[in-house]
Amino acid sequence: MRAPLGKLWLVPTRGAQPVPGLSRGAAPGLSFFVLALVIVVATGCASAPSPLAPQWRGSIGLPGRGVLAEGRQVQANAQGLRWLRDNDRHWAISRFSAAIERAAASVAEQRPGAALAVGDLSTRTGGGPLLPHFSHRSGLDADLLFYVSTLDGASVDSPGFIHFGADGLGHDVVHDRWLRFDVEREWLLVKALVEAREARVQWIFVSEVIKALLTDWALARGESTETIYRAQSVMAQPSQGGVHDDHIHVRTSCSADEAVAGCEPNGPERPWLANDPAPLDEPNEDLALALLAPLESQQLSLSDVILAPWLP
Repeated sequence: MRAPLGKLWLVPTRGAQPVPGLSRGAAPGLSFFVLALVIVVATGCASAPSPLAPQWRGSIGLPGRGVLAEGRQVQANAQGLRWLRDNDRHWAISRFSAAIERAAASVAEQRPGAALAVGDLSTRTGGGPLLPHFSHRSGLDADLLFYVSTLDGASVDSPGFIHFGADGLGHDVVHDRWLRFDVEREWLLVKALVEAREARVQWIFVSEVIKALLTDWALARGESTETIYRAQSVMAQPSQGGVHDDHIHVRTSCSADEAVAGCEPNGPERPWLANDPAPLDEPNEDLALALLAPLESQQLSLSDVILAPWLP
C-alpha cells in the first residue's frame, strides 16, 4: 500500500525494538517530527564536507546553490591585477584562481597598462546568498571589470562598474569624465581565458554590444578561427542579473575529477573541454585478457582470513 502524499509511515520489522516515544497505534507526534528532521539534515549534509562525507572538496554543488572547500584566493598583488574592493570575496577553486592570475599577467606583458580590476568571486567557504549575486557560491564564478582608457587612449584604472554602449564610450560619474572601452586589452584577456585549458571557461556573461565589439576586433586582427569560435560560443548576454555591459562574468566548468569530488556539472558541454579519459597505451585485447586472468596471488584462503594479524 502506498503512503499518502506528504506522509511517512514507520513499518516495524521483525525483532525490532520500539522507538522511545512512539507507539504503533498512536500518532507519531513530536518524536516523529524529530525523526523526520534528522533524516532531512542527514541527507542535506550529504553534499557538504563532513566526517560522514570527507570525499567532498573544492566546488561542491551548483553555482547558485553550493559551497566551496579548500579554495584559493586570487592574490591582490599578482602581476597585472588588483582587487576592486578589500573584502573576502576573492576565492575560487585553485585552478580557476591561478588561471585568472595568469590571464591578467599575459595582458600586462603584451600590453602594459592599468591593472585588471577583480570584483567578486566567492567567499572562502562559499554558500549563500552572496548578494547581489544569483550565483558566486561554489567557487566557479568571477566578475572581472573592463579594461578602460581615456579618450586619448591612455590606459587608466577602472573606477568601478562603468556602462559602455555600442560606441565603446562610458561615463565615469565619480570623476565626471568619459572613458573608452579598451577593446584591445579586453580581447587579450578573453583570448587568454578561452585558450587556457586550466580555465575551462564555460560562460562569459557579457552584453551583446560588448560581444560584438570584441568579435569585430578579433576578426580584424586575424585571430585564429578556433579562438574566435570559442569566444563566440561562451560569450552570452544573461537573461537575469543585468545585461553585463560593465564587466564580464566568467564561469568555469567542472572537470571530471571535480565532479567526482562534489562539483555538479551544469550548462552545455564545450567540445574543447571534453572530459573523456586519455586513451590507454595498452591494446584492448591485452587489457581484456589481463582482466579475465585468475588473480591467484591475490586470493585469500579461509585460514588467511581467520589468522589475519590485524584482527583482534
